[in-house]
Amino acid sequence: MATQAPILVTGAGGGTGGVGRGVVALLRERDLPVRALLHREDERAEAVRALGAEVVIGDLTRPDDVARALDGAGRMFFSMTVSPDYLEATTVVATVARELDSLEALVSISQMTVSQMTTTSTEESHQQRLHFLSEQVLNWSGLPVVHVRPTMFMDNPLLTTLAARSIAADGTLLMPFGDGRTSPVAASDVARVIATILLEPGRHVGRVYELTGPTCQDMKGIAEEYSRALGRAVSYVDIPADQWLERIVRPVGLPPHVEEHIVTMARLHRANRYDRATRTIEEITGVPAQTVEQFVTEHAALFSPAG
Repeated sequence: MATQAPILVTGAGGGTGGVGRGVVALLRERDLPVRALLHREDERAEAVRALGAEVVIGDLTRPDDVARALDGAGRMFFSMTVSPDYLEATTVVATVARELDSLEALVSISQMTVSQMTTTSTEESHQQRLHFLSEQVLNWSGLPVVHVRPTMFMDNPLLTTLAARSIAADGTLLMPFGDGRTSPVAASDVARVIATILLEPGRHVGRVYELTGPTCQDMKGIAEEYSRALGRAVSYVDIPADQWLERIVRPVGLPPHVEEHIVTMARLHRANRYDRATRTIEEITGVPAQTVEQFVTEHAALFSPAG
């Protein structure tokens, strides 16, 4: 059912695998009014305007910016890039949204790792801890919340930026995952789920949805999917974590908070914390989740020497 009140989408500048921008595009395809909150005025803001969305420039940690973005909105997708300010932003959004009392649904993106966390667990990254605490804040707020917890994105640097160099150079997928199994999910599939929920949120409020790709397998199986997609042999090489950090991760120059999160994800994969698969994407949208082979086929240029 369409709504005339604008749907607020944060993180539409491309963070979190580009889920926010995907949600904007899907909602605009339905000719729904969308307001997108972006952090700064740049080419990403222009790209969102080109989709037909209203753009508001602001900071999720500033209550006045959030109030301006939420004014008149009826539904909201809350997303933010990996950031040490994540919990503060969540708290500001929850506080302002509760005061305005106008939302019939707030869809928040989290991480599947949260389902295995406790209040005292310490194995997770700082970012994963922020997601865990943010879910608590949203639940305490009393807002009509829907939590969406995707597993590792296929669009994550682990499987794109950090993997591409060795795949292009010598056909090896260098990862310190050991025999850990995983079922990565495409950001576009996560966006489809969120857009579907926002279209008719009533039956989803209060639910938690865990999203994965269609198959859970070890990295040898993932490498086979890369091979089929690229039409050339790609083999998995289990590289020691310290060598992977120094040879693959550090040269990219990621911010410390992001680097710690990426390295922790690799360690938790080795501990088999990502060995899960659900059919939630197909159940909600009616379309199966993408396979790794399908994703790599669509993004083959990333893994070529030129890419």
